[in-house]
Amino acid sequence: MQRSDFRCFHRLRVRWAEVDMQKIVFNAHYLMYVDTAMMDYWRALALPYEASMVALGGDMYVKKATLEYHASAQLDDLLDIGVRCARVGNSSVLFEAGIFRGEQLLVSGELVYVFADPATQTSKPVPQALRAVFAAFEAGEPMVQVRCGAWQDLGPEAAQLREAVFVAEQRIAPDIERDALDPDAVHVLIANRLGMPIATGRLLVQAPGVGRIGRMAVDRLLRGGGWGLQALRALEDAARARGDRQVLLHAQVQARGFYEGAGYQVQGEPWQEAGIAHLAMLRSL
Repeated sequence: MQRSDFRCFHRLRVRWAEVDMQKIVFNAHYLMYVDTAMMDYWRALALPYEASMVALGGDMYVKKATLEYHASAQLDDLLDIGVRCARVGNSSVLFEAGIFRGEQLLVSGELVYVFADPATQTSKPVPQALRAVFAAFEAGEPMVQVRCGAWQDLGPEAAQLREAVFVAEQRIAPDIERDALDPDAVHVLIANRLGMPIATGRLLVQAPGVGRIGRMAVDRLLRGGGWGLQALRALEDAARARGDRQVLLHAQVQARGFYEGAGYQVQGEPWQEAGIAHLAMLRSL
């Protein structure tokens, strides 16, 4: 087993509470590391776990977990936990895991999950849609579809995601989130392979040659997976295609680092909008 065998990694640093009397990581924590990495695997598949299982009509239950120890991790080590889907049976799925310190394999493991009816916990065949997602990811195929278009085409799905993020999560009043600008905007919608919307945003005209990006929203469980950046780049491409030379956005202060990493620069001082601190940020195309 080598690092190159894996497409998905979760990185963590060994904490004091995870080290035993031998000053190495207590053996049971490695299984917790693998289980934590599994959530990054679902994020890499662009599947918000709970909603996806509901859509698929079942749930995943651990049947067997095994670990093989090759070397020990120590306090403050930086570890990379790789996860991959190795095989899909009739109702079972085998995941393999590798815990690495640099290139050194410390622990290898296997998790066998069974797809089952959550009401009775009796096994049922793994849905074809889920099989296809596993196969596509391990083959290096895109996990999402990116669409740009008008509100009349993308609005129902974009509105669903925006309501979940801005109204339900951030407590922004619905009459503020929903405005009259949507019909005139170019919208982007990113959907996963189950057809579920996971990221959205819109592009308006701020001034001649200047676009304004807004209403950027990503499913809460999938943040950090790169989907927001993909939506942002798609809107920038749309702005560039219509001749814009710059794009402006009003970023929530807590998202400043994300936008700076995407090439945006702060303009002026923060202000309050809908009860949330914002910053104007600008990028040249």
